[in-house]
Amino acid sequence: MSGLRQKSPESLPGPPQIRMNHGMADDLVRELAPVLPEASVDINDLTDSDALNQALHKAVERRNIELFTLVGTRRDQAIALLMLVLTAIASGGTKRVGIFLDTAQPEVPDDSSPEVSSCIGLAWGLLDSWLTGHDSKAPVTLARVTHLPAEHWFGQRAAVNVLALARKARAFQSLGFLITRQGRPQFLAGVSLVLAAAGLAWSRTEGTEASKLLLTVIR
Repeated sequence: MSGLRQKSPESLPGPPQIRMNHGMADDLVRELAPVLPEASVDINDLTDSDALNQALHKAVERRNIELFTLVGTRRDQAIALLMLVLTAIASGGTKRVGIFLDTAQPEVPDDSSPEVSSCIGLAWGLLDSWLTGHDSKAPVTLARVTHLPAEHWFGQRAAVNVLALARKARAFQSLGFLITRQGRPQFLAGVSLVLAAAGLAWSRTEGTEASKLLLTVIR
C-alpha cells in the first residue's frame, strides 16, 4: 500500500471476488453447527432456505463479534499500530501510513503481528464510543465537527460510509457488508482516516496537541 494521499479520486470497487476453497463446505457446516439448533434447523435437512438464511446471519454476526472484540495481546498490538497511523496522519506524514498499515496481517494465530480485524475492531469501537456520546470525555459536538479532509485518499469511499454510519450508531451492524464491498485494505485505511479526523477534531475543540490527546483516549 502506498501513502494514503492520492492524486485522483479513488476508483469504484469491483465486484466481490468469489473463490472456492477445498473443504469450504465442511468449514461452513462447522461454523454453523452451534447456531443451527437455535434457528430450528436440522443439520441433516437444509432444505428450509429461510431458516438456513437466519442461521447464516447469526453465524456471521457471531463470527464478527469474535473477530472484532479485542482482549490481551491482540488489543495491545492494535493500539500500538493505530497510534503510529494516527500520529503520522496528524503530523502530515501520510506516506508512512501505508507502510504501517501493511504490517497488519489477515490472520495471525501466534500473535506475532497485529491483525487487520483487530485494528478495524478497535477503531470501530472507538468511533462508536466517541461519536455517539458513549464516551463522557469526548466533546458533545464531536460527531458534528468531525469532517474528512478535502484531498483524495486511499480508502476514502469506505471512510465516507463509516463516518455517516458511526454518527447514527449503525456502524457495527453494517460491518460485514462494508468490508465485503470495499475490501479489507481500503476499509482499514478508511476507518483509520475517520478515527484520525475525529481525533484531530477533538484536539482542536479542546486546544490539546493531537499526539498527547491520542495517548489518553486510545485505550
